[in-house]
Amino acid sequence: MKGTAMVDKNTPGLGRRQFLTAIGATGVALPGRAASARRLGKVAITLDPAVASPPVAWALERLSAALGSKGFSVSTGGSPAGAARVIAVQHVAALGPESVSIAARGRQTVVRSGGARGLSYGLIELAERVAEGSDPLAALTPRAPITEEPAAGVRSILRAFCSDIEDKPWYYDKAYWSGYLDLLAASRFNRLQLAFGFQYDFPSGVTEDYFHFPYPYLVTVPGYDVQVVPIEPGERERNLEMLQFASSEAARRGLDFQLGIWTHAYQWTESPRARHHITGLTPSNHARYCRDALALLLQACPDITGLSMRVHGESGVPEGSYDFWRTVFEAITACPRPIEIDMHAKGINDIMIDMAAKTGKPVKVSPKYSAEHQSLGYHQADIREMEIPRADRMETGTFAVSNGDRRFTRYGYADLIREDRKYDILFRRWPGTQRHLMNGDPAHAAAYGRTAAFCGAAGLEICEPLTFKGRNGSGHPGGRCAYLNAALDPGPNDWAKFAYAYRLWGRALYAPDAEPESARRYLAAQFGPAAPALEVAMAHVSRILLLLTSAHLSTASNRQSWFENFTNLPIVPGSEPAVYRDTPRPWCAATVSALDPQLFSSIADYVGELIGGVRDPRYTPAEVAAWMESWSGEAEKALADAIARRRGPATMEFRRWEEDIRIQVGLGRFFAGRFRAAMLYEIFLRTGDPDAGYQAVERYRAARAAWAAMAERARTVYVADIGYGEPAVSRGHWIDRLPMIDQDLAAMAVAVGNRPGDKPLPDPVVRAAVAAVTSSRPRWQARCGHSPATAFVPGAELALELDTQAPVRGAELWYRHVNHGERWRSLAMSRDGSRFRAAIPREYTASPYPLQYYFVLHGGEAAPVFHPAFDAELSNQPYFAVWKRTGGRLPA
Repeated sequence: MKGTAMVDKNTPGLGRRQFLTAIGATGVALPGRAASARRLGKVAITLDPAVASPPVAWALERLSAALGSKGFSVSTGGSPAGAARVIAVQHVAALGPESVSIAARGRQTVVRSGGARGLSYGLIELAERVAEGSDPLAALTPRAPITEEPAAGVRSILRAFCSDIEDKPWYYDKAYWSGYLDLLAASRFNRLQLAFGFQYDFPSGVTEDYFHFPYPYLVTVPGYDVQVVPIEPGERERNLEMLQFASSEAARRGLDFQLGIWTHAYQWTESPRARHHITGLTPSNHARYCRDALALLLQACPDITGLSMRVHGESGVPEGSYDFWRTVFEAITACPRPIEIDMHAKGINDIMIDMAAKTGKPVKVSPKYSAEHQSLGYHQADIREMEIPRADRMETGTFAVSNGDRRFTRYGYADLIREDRKYDILFRRWPGTQRHLMNGDPAHAAAYGRTAAFCGAAGLEICEPLTFKGRNGSGHPGGRCAYLNAALDPGPNDWAKFAYAYRLWGRALYAPDAEPESARRYLAAQFGPAAPALEVAMAHVSRILLLLTSAHLSTASNRQSWFENFTNLPIVPGSEPAVYRDTPRPWCAATVSALDPQLFSSIADYVGELIGGVRDPRYTPAEVAAWMESWSGEAEKALADAIARRRGPATMEFRRWEEDIRIQVGLGRFFAGRFRAAMLYEIFLRTGDPDAGYQAVERYRAARAAWAAMAERARTVYVADIGYGEPAVSRGHWIDRLPMIDQDLAAMAVAVGNRPGDKPLPDPVVRAAVAAVTSSRPRWQARCGHSPATAFVPGAELALELDTQAPVRGAELWYRHVNHGERWRSLAMSRDGSRFRAAIPREYTASPYPLQYYFVLHGGEAAPVFHPAFDAELSNQPYFAVWKRTGGRLPA
């Protein structure tokens, strides 16, 4: 093919000579080959003139190095004659810019795409196959053609600078950046946000404030005498140099580089231990300085493609300060390249959105995927009652918007998914639930990949593992992974511990329905015959905390919680201080709401239904406990299988996997037992039944024993203070949590022993309730068929039909706009034999919002059930969403 050099956004074309020089190719073998390369043979690479670009050059370097390590020479630009294999790299304009097509044709392997990123993905796929396989020529010859398109347009990682103690080493390390960016690009992420100002929610109680207000750490702005005190001579210049390096190296690999400026406060209050302070700023010059500093940064770093900003009160700028943001945005307007504005969704309103849109630059609004945590891989069907605006919750001042009538924007997509929006939606998965331990489940990675583009959204940004490490002044020297045994530490490249997760998540965001071959190749190369069992073990334990967040959210705040190292919330009200206040009163396990209260019931609600004899279809705490028990057991069996299949002594990598799996098995057993104990104790409180009380104590003792055994082993693995924040709930060790568990357990034993059983209800009711909360029986399955609606006509009813088989005796349709500011509605469905019918009314479809719906089925004496129900892995979307429109008009 003939053509001019292909140019992608942020991946400028290279001239032919420049391109060949970049990859070390002049028609002869590329450097890096093994000594026996000529004896083993040659691989020739033929290049269309149109493919010359930095990402392709980078990927060719990786492929050449992989082949060289296996004893093959690599040539480009010369004759392919005599080559054992020819790789033809072709730009095909009709293909998508991130598409991947790889096919074997005789002795030729053809890599095609419509863009530089897609071609680099294809070449990296071949490089991985060569590096991690035993037969390089077979690795270059796929048995079947590979054709893939990205499911999520934006596949982003957020990396935060939170601690000068823990983060300066990697920030200044060019080798670290190179390896890290290699991993991201190879995993098919296409964006990186480097976030400054992420280490505090509020500008008070500040200690480690490095980069918190980032501008004066990076640039000197003419006309302003703004300084960081203290700062070493040359440090500002070094900081800027590293930002330039990181952004340019990201662009070289085809990654968009997003600079996160999450804090615009320049004064710290109640912060006597702050290590730095900012001089030279006043309210009168603050906005102008930020504008001019930002303009300098964008000029100095031409590879910055966008800006992510927190624009609500936690930015340090009171909500409603529109003149401030209008002034800052002038720097973006003046920038000659298309700088994306990405605004955090909390407290966002039309004024801020319109202001950003008037810059003429692309605008994204980024809602949280599941509060400040990780959850099951679907967007919550509803928000907690605590997030719904109410007159008695309205605030004024700094948080007048986000804690006022826009309160429902705090922890979900709110009312942002509108047909008439002037912005894209980018979901952000926060790091509150799981931060430190390895995790990775192909089923849930695929679930996130399928829902990243929910209702036409742009994609998903994942806060990386170790996000918030060292936050709020909790940083320690000695490595971010916090291993007690230095031999377990992966060294300066802490991202290497999570290489499996990066591969799994990035590839799943790209192609969620593809087999996770890249991640499995990594496991096979690391662990040999033990790899399949380790994959199973890690998959099962990785679901435990995702389910906990969805079903039992003690608090939506990541700063006030760390479910991976859970600080106990009492089962017995008042038995210990309640550390979680962001949850319904009284502050105890029974009253905790689910993140998604539409689909999961609380302990108190479930027990009340059991005793009252009326059930709803929501998933119960008993089912949650059963899932956790099952996953813990399956993981433990798979781990034992992996140990049996392991060749030779355990490597450090194997030990890291084993220890993190064991900790999560312990978490699963603890939470399952705690759920059952809390349900039994609630029965005891409501009925006085002594047997329920005694069983509650026994279950709690077993849960406590599981935690203690896990914590004692973890004491030999991780340091005593693993810091993710200043509050006690965000730092410390698993062993630290035992005293609160013991205190609560002792209070339960006293309460059960001191209260006589009055048994106000008949024994059969109580016995049935006890049996329900201690059993692991699955709910009944309603076999039914439904063809999901793929589009709707605004202003016309949306007719829906469900085919069922016995024993279904009735059905309801539940529906809602895709808007967390609204509540669900329901209709009884009419029946015609095995078919049920209902329609979403025409006046309801006349809306700028998409539609979502599900069915509730009734049958016999059992509780009603949902359709669609969760699958075995809980990795599907448990409702239908319809966002495509055919005709109709938006309401005036």
